[in-house]
Amino acid sequence: MTSAQPILRLALTGALLAFAVGAAAQQEEMPQPEKAAPPVAAENATPYDQRLIRLAEILGSVHYLRNLCLKAEEDTWRRSTQELIDKETADEPKRRERLTAAFNRGYRTFASVYTTCTEPATLAEQRYRAEGATLASEIVARFGN
Repeated sequence: MTSAQPILRLALTGALLAFAVGAAAQQEEMPQPEKAAPPVAAENATPYDQRLIRLAEILGSVHYLRNLCLKAEEDTWRRSTQELIDKETADEPKRRERLTAAFNRGYRTFASVYTTCTEPATLAEQRYRAEGATLASEIVARFGN
């Protein structure tokens, strides 16, 4: 996909992540996804699909953890991811499926580990926001021209 629209959306998501990033100490090991992202098929693939899949997984994790730890429910991360998926995968159902699965995998990974907000859950959320912001910036810097 060469349209500037999806990359712009990715840049906005990255800016949102960067804004939300707090200073996080690197102390505890993070839970790893149950299953690695499937390889992207050559059909309808972009050079940044693997990075985009990882970003969707991170956003799913952040969505779960933010809602676990906030007093009021927040839908910002899910909505932002849905907008990104809609713009990136117009008329590409297989890519849409992969990105949606990645978001859900990130969500389920943390749902299986944290049922209450704890200090490690808060730390995990901060780390994932930092990783997501870095990843989004890298995608935009490398592929956004």
